[in-house]
Amino acid sequence: MSRRTWTLLTSVVLVVVFGLLGVFVPVPYVALGPGPTHDTLGSSQGRQVVRIDGTKTFPTSGHLNMTTVSVTDELSIFSALTFWVSGEYALAPRELYFPPDKTEQQVQRTNTRAFRNSQTAAETAALRHLGYPTELVAEEIVADSPAEGVIQPGDELIAANGTELSDPRSLVDALSGIEPGQRVTIRFRHEQQQPQRTTIRLAQPPDDRSQGFLGVQPALRPRVDFEVDIRLPDIGGPSAGLMFSLAVVDKLTPGQLTDGKFIAGTGEIDSQGNVGRIGGIGFKMTNAHEAGAEIFLVPEGNCAAARSQAPEGMRLIEVGTLDEAVDALESVRAGETPPRC
Repeated sequence: MSRRTWTLLTSVVLVVVFGLLGVFVPVPYVALGPGPTHDTLGSSQGRQVVRIDGTKTFPTSGHLNMTTVSVTDELSIFSALTFWVSGEYALAPRELYFPPDKTEQQVQRTNTRAFRNSQTAAETAALRHLGYPTELVAEEIVADSPAEGVIQPGDELIAANGTELSDPRSLVDALSGIEPGQRVTIRFRHEQQQPQRTTIRLAQPPDDRSQGFLGVQPALRPRVDFEVDIRLPDIGGPSAGLMFSLAVVDKLTPGQLTDGKFIAGTGEIDSQGNVGRIGGIGFKMTNAHEAGAEIFLVPEGNCAAARSQAPEGMRLIEVGTLDEAVDALESVRAGETPPRC
């Protein structure tokens, strides 16, 4: 072969090699972008997202949409560049979403657990807002902890060392100053049985704290005679909590919280109604805007980022608690101006 032929052949081989590398060699990044949005007042896969049975509910209108961020994994060099050049996606290190010490199944279980916990917190926050009583329960029992086999998940926690328990913080305070190896007396109720008392020797905590370790993850639970069931398949993470709470409030109160408007939002919520900041606010506003949302509820910790990324024409309302979110929507309905980002 001539030198020119060899040069041409070598060039073709290099192009093919680089092309194969670009298509098949993975990069340690994921692509973040707008994910699906769901109306918490509506249905998904033929079933109400928020269903309440056993008590009177009221008609709703408009939308209360929760929003998500899509995470695209297994990117090649070419696909990563395609996402980046589009301007609609961002690249992030894969290890932030898929830690190298966990399998994808473990990550999925963690996200599913966070979503399930957010549903429970959303229900509790909504019913507390509406004035229903609550009780402190053992939400989870840590494996191989002193509480395992003694207290069961769902047991009501009544008192610790003679101190009446009312919220998660009260349990922490009751155990404050008790060292590993010392005993504590816990009064609790299993299901509908009579309250019982037990003495548990605290263990060494798994972290650097000097306080003894019980192994109970406490949470507030509403004490009601009806059922609130929140279900949305294939969604993970805790950031839909605020919108779930608002849907529960809207269905259990007369009038229409949205006044027929298309409202979207985001925000993690705890059982006491505090709204926490979330990630991906720009992507969430984008998919809400494209779906038709007029108003977006923004956790106060995300307001600075939201202002700089908000789609044109979208009203941003700042909320720090569920109470503030309900008040803001009532202000909108009355034609007033709620706090804005």
